[in-house]
Amino acid sequence: MSATDHAPRTTRREGQTFAGESLLVRYVNFVRLPHTVFALPFALLGVVAASWRAPVTWRTLALVVLAFTAARFAAMGFNRIADRALDARNPRTRARELPTGRLTLPQAWAAVLIAAALFVWAAWALNPLCFALSPIALAVVTLYSYAKRFTWWSHLWLGLGDAIAGPAGYLAVTGRWSEPGWSLWVLAAAVTCWVGGFDVFYALQDEEFDRTEGLHSAVVRFGQGRSIVLARVLHGATVLALVAFGLGAGLGAVYYVGVTLGAALIAWEHRLVRPGDLSRLDAAFFTANGIVSIVVFLGALGDRLV
Repeated sequence: MSATDHAPRTTRREGQTFAGESLLVRYVNFVRLPHTVFALPFALLGVVAASWRAPVTWRTLALVVLAFTAARFAAMGFNRIADRALDARNPRTRARELPTGRLTLPQAWAAVLIAAALFVWAAWALNPLCFALSPIALAVVTLYSYAKRFTWWSHLWLGLGDAIAGPAGYLAVTGRWSEPGWSLWVLAAAVTCWVGGFDVFYALQDEEFDRTEGLHSAVVRFGQGRSIVLARVLHGATVLALVAFGLGAGLGAVYYVGVTLGAALIAWEHRLVRPGDLSRLDAAFFTANGIVSIVVFLGALGDRLV
C-alpha cells in the first residue's frame, strides 16, 4: 500500500499551492516557492544599501537572487524532510508531498542537496567572504527545523534564518561589513522580528496539534491572546528597526514612505487575526506579509533612483 492510500480523501490542499501533478509543480509546492517573496526583497534591500559603496552589476544581482532562492529551497526542503512524520499526523499538513508520497524521500534529499550546492557555488562566485560564511548560513537555516522540539523561541530562530538575507545582499556587493557597523544588525533585527511575529500567527492554527505532540511554540506557551500581543510587540520592533536602518544607511523620504506603507499593512494584518477567529489568517500570513517586504524594498529603491 502506498503512502497516498493513507491520506484521507477529504484532506484539503494547503493555501499558496498549485494544482497539478507534474514533478515541477510537486517541487514548487514542496517548498512553497511563492513564499520566497517574503524575504527576497530584504536581500535586495541590502543590495540597494550597498550600491552607495560599490557598483552593482547584473551578474551580482542574478547571483544574489540565485543564492537566496537556493538557500530557501534547501532550508524549506530540509524542514519538510525533518518534519515528515509530524506532517503525516497533522490534519493540516498530511496532504503535503512527502506524507502522501507525491515526492519520495530520495527525490526530496536530491533536491535539497542540489539547492545547497547551488547556494554554496553562488556564494563562491560572489566573493570570498560570502563563500566563507555560506556553511554558517546553511547551518542556521536548516537546524531551525528542530528548534520547535525544544524551545518556543523557534519563531525567532526562523526569523534569524530569513534575516541573513539583508546583510548577505550587502556583503554580496561590497565583500565587507557596513559602515556604520550597526546598520546591518538593525536590518537583521527588523527581519527577525517581522518573520518571528508572523510565524507566531502561523502557529495559531496548530495549537492543539503542537500540544498533543509536545512541540513548543509561543501559542503553546502563552495561549492565543498573549501570543497575538507578542506578535504585535515583535512587529512594532520591526518598524522601529527599519527606521533605524534607514538612518544608518542614509536613506531618505521615499524609503520612509515605503516603511510607513509597510507599517500600515502590518497594522491591517493584526486587525485580521483575533483569538478564536483564524478565518482570515491566510490573508494576514501571505497577502499582507508578501506586500510588506515589497513596499519597503521599493521605497529604498525609489529613494536610490531619485
